This record gives sequence, C-alpha cells and structure tokens, in this order.
Amino acid sequence: MIPIKELLNKIKWDKNENPEDYTVGYYDRLKKEIIEIPYNKITHISENFMLIDANGEEKMIPLHAIKIARKKGEQLWKRPISKD
Repeated sequence: MIPIKELLNKIKWDKNENPEDYTVGYYDRLKKEIIEIPYNKITHISENFMLIDANGEEKMIPLHAIKIARKKGEQLWKRPISKD
C-alpha cells in the first residue's frame, strides 16, 4: 500500500488527479471518532498536515492520525484504528 504522505502529495501534484474528488479521514482522539474532510481543506503536508477546521482556524494533525482516504466516496486507502 502507498504511504499516506506519498498519496497526499500525488493528489496535490499529479495533473491527472482532481483534489476535489478526495476526502481524508483522521481519528480525533478527543471525540473518539473519524472526522472526514475534503482534501481541499488541507493547507500543508509534512510530517503533519495542516487543515482549515469548521471554525475557519488552522489545525495541525499528525499524518499517523489519518485513517482513511476516499476518492468519489470509494475507499482508496485505510489504516486500522489503534486502541490508545
């Protein structure tokens, strides 16, 4: 399976991909649920990714928190949820 950082960069830079087709789900440890966001909400990718949350604020999420990626609603990539 492709590493998530590589997948996120491919979506961003590959001219054959449309970022609007993608969503990314990350595990929110406080809410204890997966939060899915449109790929276009991601503003920066490194060892973490930055996104604009529902309040319009920038939020840093570690890449290991990403649990699912979808293209047009279809699961493309998945990581198991740890029990921590």
